[in-house]
Amino acid sequence: MTTYADVNAAGTADDAWSLVVPLKPLARAKSRLGPAVGGPLRGRLALAFAEDTVAAALAVPGVRDVVVVTDDPVAGAALSALGARIVPDVPGAGLNAALAHGARAVRAVRPSARVAALNADLPALRPAELGRVLAVAGQFGRAFLADAAEIGTTFLSAAAGVELEPAFGGASRRRHLSSGAVEIRLAGVDSVRRDVDTGEDLAAAVALGLGPRTAARWVPAAG
Repeated sequence: MTTYADVNAAGTADDAWSLVVPLKPLARAKSRLGPAVGGPLRGRLALAFAEDTVAAALAVPGVRDVVVVTDDPVAGAALSALGARIVPDVPGAGLNAALAHGARAVRAVRPSARVAALNADLPALRPAELGRVLAVAGQFGRAFLADAAEIGTTFLSAAAGVELEPAFGGASRRRHLSSGAVEIRLAGVDSVRRDVDTGEDLAAAVALGLGPRTAARWVPAAG
């Protein structure tokens, strides 16, 4: 297995990243979270997760822009207000097709852009931690970060001139390794790995410290 430890590299303006964040329509998002939080709150939390993810990503010095691929008008308006660029999910063929479409939309404007896919459900995301992940990712053609369970993936990057080749969903860590992407192994980036699909995941994110929009929706509801 190819891994890479922490480095001190820092991005420059010329090395700025474009991040692609996919988001399902809110009515269908986070279905596995429903039993823990209730149906009406599920969609509102899915949006809050995305808002905190996008806000944190835009606060990273090395990030030039964030492209959100979604067909949800409510989510699109809210995330656009934070500074994201909204791209309709024209393929309509699932997560990986949406990510590839978002990467193409980035490179239609900036052909030599560094691009990274980032999950939309990282409500505890810390800009400094994402910055460290990006610094390591910048050393490789393609690199990825496994989720907290070490089964899935929360982040996948592609250098200028390199195709993203996303293979998210289920046991994507193994698929990204098999595709030749380098696995980023860093301590202290838990917030970048902590995606939320279940009530247990949400409790773990609470322990890390929720972003303000998720906290505003969840803390009062949780009592």
